[in-house]
Amino acid sequence: MARSESLGEPNKIELPQGVISYRETGEGPPVVFVHGLLVNADLWRNVVPAVAGAGHRCLSPDLPLGSHGIPMRPDADLSPAGVADLIGDFLAALELTDVTLVANDTGGALVQMLMARRPERIGRVVLASCDALERFFPPIFRFLPWGARLPGFGRLLAEALRPRVAWRLPFTFGWLSRRPMPDEAMDSYLRPARADAGVRRDLCRFLVGVHPRLTLAAARSFGSFDRPVLLAWAENDRLFPMSLARRLAALFPDARLVSVADSATFIPEDRPAALAELVVEFAAARAPRR
Repeated sequence: MARSESLGEPNKIELPQGVISYRETGEGPPVVFVHGLLVNADLWRNVVPAVAGAGHRCLSPDLPLGSHGIPMRPDADLSPAGVADLIGDFLAALELTDVTLVANDTGGALVQMLMARRPERIGRVVLASCDALERFFPPIFRFLPWGARLPGFGRLLAEALRPRVAWRLPFTFGWLSRRPMPDEAMDSYLRPARADAGVRRDLCRFLVGVHPRLTLAAARSFGSFDRPVLLAWAENDRLFPMSLARRLAALFPDARLVSVADSATFIPEDRPAALAELVVEFAAARAPRR
């Protein structure tokens, strides 16, 4: 599937779970961008150029979260913990170390699980308005894990999101951004599930495993995560309130919370320049590993 050219050159890598497509641009210390549910690497199209231009190797994979182009193997573990391990396998396969991980929305929950399960390749983490603690998912989206157990739910969801009027509803994409996202971005996000039964299958296999116990369990390990964490949080996020960010930040030994004005959850869509500036500043402060 085509992705924005601003993300760099297209690549593929074979992992135990299947083939992962990713885009890469820039040279220098690695920064890996982790998207959330029903979006793909295009979420980062307006963030990556500035980060790469500041001297970083930027990698943006398409994860099997419902907007990817290549279905995973039928026996792949696509539970949330399984997808967190997939991210770890991606880092290992490319021999990336001291990585800066930048994650948004559902991707933040996956990165938190990776921090708890396989932190050895992580150098620092940016969590940008994301699922955490008891909000995996936020209440308005908690119908999704239950719906995914029903036959045909993937097709029903994909078709329900076809009309543009559906995109601004609170329980779809409406509360995720403060302003409408470009049609070409929405087409990139929504077309794969409409076009491919394997993508819909992967989406539902992920959804049925979503539960707050996973993020709560990951959080119990954060006191021993000794690398820097930046929480870049939308100031008036209706899905992940600032109080959640404060509680999350307090769990880490080395965390800083920064509020981002005029943005909803999808900071990479609403305020990409502001997020890129924060990532560049944070990644440049390369504290020595303990």
